[in-house]
Order: sequence, then structure tokens, then C-alpha cells
Amino acid sequence: MESKYSIPLSDIISEFSLEEVYLPVPAENIKISSPEVSRPGLALSGFVDVFEPFRIQIIGKAEHKYLSGLSIPQRAIRINALFKMKPVAVVVTSNLQIYDEMLEAAKVENIPLLRTEERTSPFMAALIASLNTSLAPRITRHGVLVEVYGEGVLILGDSGIGKSETAIELVKRGHRLIADDAVEIKRVSNKTLVGTAPDLIRYYIELRGIGIVDVRRLFGMGAVKATERIDLVIKLESWAPDKLYDRFGLDEETENILGIGVPAITIPVHHGRNLAVVIEIAAMNNRQKKMGYNTAEEFNKRLMEQIESEE
Repeated sequence: MESKYSIPLSDIISEFSLEEVYLPVPAENIKISSPEVSRPGLALSGFVDVFEPFRIQIIGKAEHKYLSGLSIPQRAIRINALFKMKPVAVVVTSNLQIYDEMLEAAKVENIPLLRTEERTSPFMAALIASLNTSLAPRITRHGVLVEVYGEGVLILGDSGIGKSETAIELVKRGHRLIADDAVEIKRVSNKTLVGTAPDLIRYYIELRGIGIVDVRRLFGMGAVKATERIDLVIKLESWAPDKLYDRFGLDEETENILGIGVPAITIPVHHGRNLAVVIEIAAMNNRQKKMGYNTAEEFNKRLMEQIESEE
């Protein structure tokens, strides 16, 4: 599957400390657009009906052993057939020997040829995880992302409702800021959303009347975090006297983000309410639910038992 996003091959080379055996052009100019990788065993054996050229091809011990058993002319034919299909890059694992035929084919077809000391399985697992994160579907939402007691809390609401002010109060109380104003959200799996900040505004908060505040310099490295999974959405809205708000917690609300339903809570903003404390309680309560205890359900159960005992 090819993603509509891409990353430069240089990022992968840097992250995994890959040896650059041959690069036809600077690695920054080579774009990787698939979160999937392949082992070209079938292609090397001659079956090329199903081949995904935009995937990084991984040559491990099995493929290398197969090639070593061929005569030099036959090996050249098999390797040339693979490289003629224009894979985006080829990586040889376990620091295995680079055959002369492989290097020559890479130069003729202008295919990046790389090598790593890592064994095939752990390297593939780490590479796929990295590509899934880098090439994941994404959106940008107006809000604030903070980590509260280990829970990633995305605070949403209209402009001026007090999101940034609440976030700075949470930071003062020992929690961590991930993003303010613009939150880049990636769907890294079918169940997981990860949020981060755009590079330009990372670790900054805008406070009306004060201006831009550098949270990292003001509160230290312990007050910020680069990325965080989104576990809870809190929607702030102006208090409406005629609106009925949930007072028991039995209603399960979710916010759909990139096709994933995230637990959500709507909190009315009113004079005198300490939003930072309310969000701390919401985060702890959400964590408690994930651990198997739901206070609202337990209270409702006790209430129903008392009603039944009085009948």
C-alpha cells in the first residue's frame, strides 16, 4: 500500500545507522512512500508477477543463502531481474557480503543499496514501526495536547475559551505539554492516535495579554514532551444554564478522529471552576476505567440495589 505521504531515505539511514553502499543521488532526494517492506525471495527465484516496487526490499540470510548457491552467471541474472523492477531501495541485513553482481546492478539501474548489522526480523519490525508512524494518515486539529498522569488529553474548544491558560496551569502542576494551538494527529494503527506539534511552534504556548511563552525554557525539559498517544478528548464549552450536562458519567461519549472513536467529555466553562483540577480528575477517572473500574456504573449498581431492597 502506497501512502500519500513520504519521507526522505536519509531519515531512515540516519535512524537505523545504515551503511550507504551505493546511492545514485543524495538520500534526501529519494522519497519513501510505503509503510510496508518486502523480502524478495520469490522475485529472486523468478516469480515477478506480484511485485511492489515502492516497498523497501530486505535481503536477509535466506535470500543471501539462495544466491550463494547459484553460479555467478545465474546469480547475475536473478539479481539483475530484481533490480530491473526498480525497487525504491534494497537493504542487506546481518552485515552480509554485497555481491559484485548486486553492486553492479544497483549502479546500472540507479537503485539505492544499503546495509545494516541488524538481524533481519528485528530490523524489519523496527523499520515497519517507524514507517507506520512517519507515513500514517494525519490531520491537524485546533486544540491543546497535554499529558496528565500518563494520559494523553486533547483539549478542544472555541478560540478564547481558555485552552492555553488551562494547559499552562497543568504544566505548573507537574504535567507535560505536547502541543498548543495546532495539534498534528497521526493514526499509527487501527486503535492508536498519536499527537505532536508542528516544528515551528513546538513547546510554545500563546497566552493572550502576555504573548508567546517558551515552556521548555521557562519550566524545564520535564515540562514538555515531543509526542503522546491520545487517550481522552475534553471539549470545553461556555456554560449554558438551560443545557443538561451529564452529572453521573453513565453516558459514554466519543470523538471520531481519523476513524477512531476516542473517549470524550464535555466540560462547561464557568466562573470559579478550576479547569486544571477538573481535567486532572477526568484523566485519572479515564485511566481507572481502562483498568476495569467504572465509578458511575458502580454507583448506579449500588443505587439500584438499594431501591430494590426498599421495595
